[in-house]
Amino acid sequence: MKAMILAGGLSTRLYPLTKRVPKPLVPVAGEPNAVHVIRYLRSFGVVDIAINVHYLADQIESKLGDGSEYGVRLHYLREPELLGSAGAVKQMEAFLDDTFAVVGCDDLTDLRLDALVAFHRRRNAVATIALAHADDVSQYGVVVLDSEGRIVEFQEKPARGTERSKLVNTGVYVFEPAILERIPAGKFYDFGREVFPGLQRDAAPFYGLALPGAYWCDIGTPDEYRRATRDVLSGRVRLLGSARARGVPPDTQLGDDVRIEEDVRVGARCRLGDRVRLVGPTVIGDDVEIGDGAVVEASIVWDSVRIGAGAHLRESIVGNDYVVPGAARLLNQIVANEPEPAPA
Repeated sequence: MKAMILAGGLSTRLYPLTKRVPKPLVPVAGEPNAVHVIRYLRSFGVVDIAINVHYLADQIESKLGDGSEYGVRLHYLREPELLGSAGAVKQMEAFLDDTFAVVGCDDLTDLRLDALVAFHRRRNAVATIALAHADDVSQYGVVVLDSEGRIVEFQEKPARGTERSKLVNTGVYVFEPAILERIPAGKFYDFGREVFPGLQRDAAPFYGLALPGAYWCDIGTPDEYRRATRDVLSGRVRLLGSARARGVPPDTQLGDDVRIEEDVRVGARCRLGDRVRLVGPTVIGDDVEIGDGAVVEASIVWDSVRIGAGAHLRESIVGNDYVVPGAARLLNQIVANEPEPAPA
């Protein structure tokens, strides 16, 4: 089976982190989430994967390459103009010539794709959505099913107490090529706003499947990004193919009296000064330098960051190459370098 990863969006909800880093390369426990998605698909035997790119496309292609490092073949769609989730898939019509899956590059999941495909085929569906249970559905698209699993209603971000279901749309889909006939070429078209309502209107075989015990998180907001990081560090979700979720590699330089508490992951080639304290859940990226006496608690620090002596970070996210001054205090902040202004 083939698949497509939707990766063209700007991820404005993670600004300023994603002003210089494209959404597919946002790291979760030290590796881009797109890599986790690729490995997820590969674990179910999917080796031919299309991926659409738009913003900072060169960075994405440079990092992911042809996919061979991950045991897959990547087929890039460069979109000069974004045409929506369905519009992007439509452009790969010749490639998607049999039952195929669609996954967002900001989905972190271990749901059983094979079970979803088997259900889809048993129902002779044209489209099937993977669903996850959530206690609080007010920030999600809610899906209501009948007794056979057919989708009968959507609710978009219902207020607490008004939801008709606790099942949410994960953005993991299985389609038949016939779905492409419902998407006009060369036009902005979205699955949620146009394609799915059309399927309901026409009473097409359109189903949803809740997979009990499956993990799913959309890392596209700061709160959910933090949650995904906590869940990886705690072992609630296992990242396929990753060498480790926690710990300190042997190439880290440790000063005197360094204390590491709870769930912490330190990247490669880091330098920690004297009396540094790291408190989980915390991820430190590659090539990070932390000055004497600095404290980092419940934070996510990306690559090549410099944290000055005596600085204190708590519940913060720091983007690539950022310099935190000595003695600075960051509490529940997101900081990152801004792109260079365009020449006049």
